Amino acid sequence: MTFQIDRRTLLVTATLGIGALALPGFAFAAGQIQGFTHSVASGEPCADSVLLWTRYIPADGGPVKLRAEIAETADFSRIVSGGEMITGPWRDHTAKITVTGLEPGRRYHYRFVAPDGSFSPVGRTRTLPEGAVNRFGIAVFSCSNLPFGYFNAYGHAAARDDIDLSVHLGDYLYEYAKGGYAPEGGPIGGRLPEPVGEMIHLADYRIRYASYRSDPDLQALHAAKPMLVQWDDHESANDSWEGGAENHQSDEEGLWSTRRAAAVQAFREWMPVSETPWGSYDIGTLATLFRTESRLLARSHQPDIDPMFQQADVAAALKAFRDGPWQDPAVTMLGSEQENWLSHAMRRSVRDGQKWQVVGFGTIMGETRLPPQAMDWLKPDASKGTRDYVESGVAAGKLGLPLTFDNWGGYPAARARFLRSAQGMGANLVVICGDSHNGWAYDLGQDGKPAGVEFAGHSVTSPGYEHSTATDPKRVAAALVAANPELKWCDTSRRGYMAMTLTPERVSNDWVFVDTVERRSLRASVGHSAVVQRGRNVMAG
Repeated sequence: MTFQIDRRTLLVTATLGIGALALPGFAFAAGQIQGFTHSVASGEPCADSVLLWTRYIPADGGPVKLRAEIAETADFSRIVSGGEMITGPWRDHTAKITVTGLEPGRRYHYRFVAPDGSFSPVGRTRTLPEGAVNRFGIAVFSCSNLPFGYFNAYGHAAARDDIDLSVHLGDYLYEYAKGGYAPEGGPIGGRLPEPVGEMIHLADYRIRYASYRSDPDLQALHAAKPMLVQWDDHESANDSWEGGAENHQSDEEGLWSTRRAAAVQAFREWMPVSETPWGSYDIGTLATLFRTESRLLARSHQPDIDPMFQQADVAAALKAFRDGPWQDPAVTMLGSEQENWLSHAMRRSVRDGQKWQVVGFGTIMGETRLPPQAMDWLKPDASKGTRDYVESGVAAGKLGLPLTFDNWGGYPAARARFLRSAQGMGANLVVICGDSHNGWAYDLGQDGKPAGVEFAGHSVTSPGYEHSTATDPKRVAAALVAANPELKWCDTSRRGYMAMTLTPERVSNDWVFVDTVERRSLRASVGHSAVVQRGRNVMAG
């Protein structure tokens, strides 16, 4: 059976902890929650294998052995591969089984079987191809905040036959308490995730995943396509880094290392992911797709320019920062181990003749500065915090500093190392990223030479610039493009996902905008497209 967790059940587990569901006589005796609770998912496909995921709670809440079956037809008349796994409350009853011995570039149906003979919902997945590939479609998502609206982007992509793989670049969920980051009038459509408090402890993270994963459009996407997923900051806490986060106060919320471990454990339990933090995936000879980690394992603390605005000479303080600490080569986004891995893996891809090197990061790499007229964009009732943020961004932009230091703008030496490495190996580089809630297209350059292109995705639901601006979005976009030489196009007001199509000689990217997130709808349209030709490392036109 498939069980949709209701608000009452989540409230109970939020109060007593998810472990309460395993207590003898609690919930299970009454049959309140058992069976396959959250459908199925698949992830990290290779040419001959794929990881399968589900969650199953037996009647007694204890350990259980599940079997995975995979077949080429929906009737499962011939099982071609499978596997078994024991799960239980120690891993929140989730199961991940990597099935092997599959054929490359093949579509499959899969399901799980419980000891009582019951079946999970049937999912569909696909292995990566080998050899020459003429076309491959990827849907790219980020920033899905449940209170801000419906996950229409997921539902729209799930129904497309031209999407072979989905990629989620982070902020799959958000950690905030009720009202902490939500529409001013309250959650749209009553979409309030559980627990109502902030995610801090392991039980909190598990319940929040259970809440999000009950969404029908998210379930549909997972059941229809394999996914590569990586975390950004909100899977742990806002603006997280190796040693802490903006939204973590150790004096109230305990050790950061404990919270970080809880966030990582819940992510690895609930997502169709392996235990490795990064990896590479060959799409035949067409491309190599690189999954990275840029938040919790080695990222240096983000620079903070706010104290400089308390000094007598703000401009002098900003200039000293720009010419000194901002350029520190020890400040890292990925850490030296991952930088070394990524450089070698990309060189291998180029050496092996892969046409494209596609690298997924959590945050934007393209240079983005705020123009002076940005103060005029704000709504009359914009908060003091918003006004201070824009004012400091304008002041920084006048001196060549970026709008935000939480993305690659805060790590210029690390950015330069990555782009110079890509240039030196002759990569055909396509960077994809999320985080900003808005859509962007950049020509990435280093030392006055092209290095690659970047397609930055808008959010599934989280609000963009339109949340605090009253100016026509077209004027905002035009001013941003004029102020930033690397930026070729942007949209600051609409939600959706990116649909990227790879062919041997070109990569095209569509920014797909859903009609609304305020009600459930599968209506969407392409708002902009960009193309890069192989060997150019800049966008056409």
